Amino acid sequence: HVQLVESGGGTAQAGGSLKLSCVASGYTLPLHMAWFRRLPGQGREGVAAIAGDGRTNYADSVKGRFTISRDGAKNVIVLQMGSLKPEDTGTYYCAADPRARGSLGSCSYATWCQGTQVTVS
Repeated sequence: HVQLVESGGGTAQAGGSLKLSCVASGYTLPLHMAWFRRLPGQGREGVAAIAGDGRTNYADSVKGRFTISRDGAKNVIVLQMGSLKPEDTGTYYCAADPRARGSLGSCSYATWCQGTQVTVS
């Protein structure tokens, strides 16, 4: 079955940058993958998604600031976060599913990582 390992995150100053990476194993075909986040006191929201064919989808709140990319044909994705704001502070989760097709809906994803903290001061 699919397993995810994420890395990156940490602390940055407002206006700075951070990078998150997620590696999926246990599936040979391109997976649809995404990043979600849970902001303090709020529910989980979709941040950016990338379909197996490379199509991307972003939440309005991060368009122009965050970039999701895939490492070639591998099930490895990177979320490059720039122009960070304090309101980006939260726990970020990588998710994957063979059928999500770039969705930003959490229900579209069956496999989730434990989450990594991003703090912007």
